[in-house]
Amino acid sequence: MNRVVQHPVQGFLAALGAVAVLSVMDAVMKHLVLAIGIIAVSMWRAIANMAISAAIYLPRRHGWPSRPTLKIHVARGVLVTVLAFLFFWGIGRVPLAQAIALTFIGPLIALLLAAVFLREKIGPRSIAGSVAAFAGVLVIMFGQAKAQVGPEVLLGSAAILCSAACYAVNIVMMRQQALVAKPLEINFFQSLTVLGVWLLVMPVAGLPPPPGGQWLWIVVASILSTIGTLLYGWGYARGPASYLAVTEYSGFLWAAICGWLVFQERVSLYTLAGAVLIVGGCLLAARGKVAEPPEIDVAA
Repeated sequence: MNRVVQHPVQGFLAALGAVAVLSVMDAVMKHLVLAIGIIAVSMWRAIANMAISAAIYLPRRHGWPSRPTLKIHVARGVLVTVLAFLFFWGIGRVPLAQAIALTFIGPLIALLLAAVFLREKIGPRSIAGSVAAFAGVLVIMFGQAKAQVGPEVLLGSAAILCSAACYAVNIVMMRQQALVAKPLEINFFQSLTVLGVWLLVMPVAGLPPPPGGQWLWIVVASILSTIGTLLYGWGYARGPASYLAVTEYSGFLWAAICGWLVFQERVSLYTLAGAVLIVGGCLLAARGKVAEPPEIDVAA
């Protein structure tokens, strides 16, 4: 067992970095979903993720994980497959900023799950920050409600909300996983599980055709996914889930920027007002003090 000193602020910064990297990946994935479809992009990205994660993990591994740890890896890998499919299908139909806003219900649920299952203490600043950030989401949704949307947008929004519910469980599982495994191991077994799930689905969905000229973007998405997963694994080993979950709100700013630059998606005044509340909530939560033991055991 290795001793990992708890540094919640460093963990918070790592989680913020992960959100930024994965937000850029979301923009790449939206392009790919629109270009080749959700089944094709999911399958080919799973293959690329597996190749990258195997290349960086297998030469450095010091044995295989224990059975309980392997169960956590597989369970979270299956969950990630489901939530990713729902989310990426949704962002193919919903503007990025709106899609990210819808996912913010996830960290709020995660706060409660962390308290119930991980017995983490939720500080008053974390609660206040989450309330402020959620108020920002309500402002954004009010602005969206004033715009006319078609059935495709509504279906996409429903898929994203389902993904957000899964992601709430995922946030708590990330903390559990980070306490028993290192980032490279987490990334490898997540990639392996996701690929395994898609191989099981292929007889029903059919093998998608080669992505042609989109290979570069698939590799870019896989690299960004790997970097984000490693940052999450490192960060969640150094701070409690109830403290780090609020970093998810920063993804809205990245989504607004990417949506505007890449897809010419307009950012309304409601969106800007909501973003101010969201960032304020993140900063407030970041100032909260976390009661954690100075060290915890993490498997090698």
